[in-house]
Amino acid sequence: MLILGIESSCDDAAAAVIETAHPGRARVLSSTVANQDDIHRAYGGIVPELASRNHVITILPVIERALETAGHALSDIDGIAVTRGPGLVGSLLVGLMCAKGIAHSLGRPMVGVNHIEGHLLAPMLEHELAMPYLALVVSGGHTALFVVEDFGRYCRLGSTRDDAAGEAFDKVAKLMGLGYPGGKVIDELSRTGNRKGVRIPRARIKGAPMDFSFSGVKTAVAAWLASEMGATTESADLAASFQEAVVDMLIRPTMEAARATGAETVALTGGVAANSRLRTRLAEALESEGRRLVAPSLKYCTDNAAMIAIAGSYRLLRGEADSLDIDAQANLAL
Repeated sequence: MLILGIESSCDDAAAAVIETAHPGRARVLSSTVANQDDIHRAYGGIVPELASRNHVITILPVIERALETAGHALSDIDGIAVTRGPGLVGSLLVGLMCAKGIAHSLGRPMVGVNHIEGHLLAPMLEHELAMPYLALVVSGGHTALFVVEDFGRYCRLGSTRDDAAGEAFDKVAKLMGLGYPGGKVIDELSRTGNRKGVRIPRARIKGAPMDFSFSGVKTAVAAWLASEMGATTESADLAASFQEAVVDMLIRPTMEAARATGAETVALTGGVAANSRLRTRLAEALESEGRRLVAPSLKYCTDNAAMIAIAGSYRLLRGEADSLDIDAQANLAL
């Protein structure tokens, strides 16, 4: 099958074309993204209405570019996979309505995909993964641990109690006056900083060792910046200390989950999976216990439509389709 994937859950409008004959195996023919960082940078974060308005402008050109790069016409497409949630409802509606229009006009099947499921299966775009496997999804909107038991069968072991890790990066970057998006700039700045320069507390959830909490590190950074010592602290040292604390708080529950489930393979996915320190330290921690880390290329860590296409492919290959009256759901459960 040739599957067109469409993703518009937040501020990136994306389209991709994949070719697949078996669930979990695909050849990515194209993957295009229209990024809005320049639009939202002035506000220090994503403005939902601006995101959805710009999706209206960019969604069709992004799809056309994906088809052109793949060397196919729209009429060649056998099925459509589109994100229906979770996410910003205005943004979701743009991609979903576009997918419905294409499906109706071509008479092709369409399936709505959970955005988190896309992240869980994203490593399959480049790696062969035997199920079950453990997955850490860590992004601006989500931080959670899942066992991927089979296609469509996922067991959540733990999740964040407050902020997502990516959200904490963005908020701390804003507190430090580093700009947006925060994850990338903190990662780069941290490379020249002292990771022990500032004492940042690590949160642990009593009675829930596989859960996460990141609101405390944000508060700690704010308190440090407001102190006398904060005025003389190098930005690189504070960034490195903050990043190390977040990485510690991501690795500890992941290792707990790996030991509890006996997982030999752990997938790291989501936008924060692009963080160089997290990738290095988690790989080392897993290797020390005879386990392996699998992580997508950076282009498949952040929001993209190829992951949506492969997440919808197993249903399309089975001949399934959703009704064209399905709606976007901002808090869609997995």
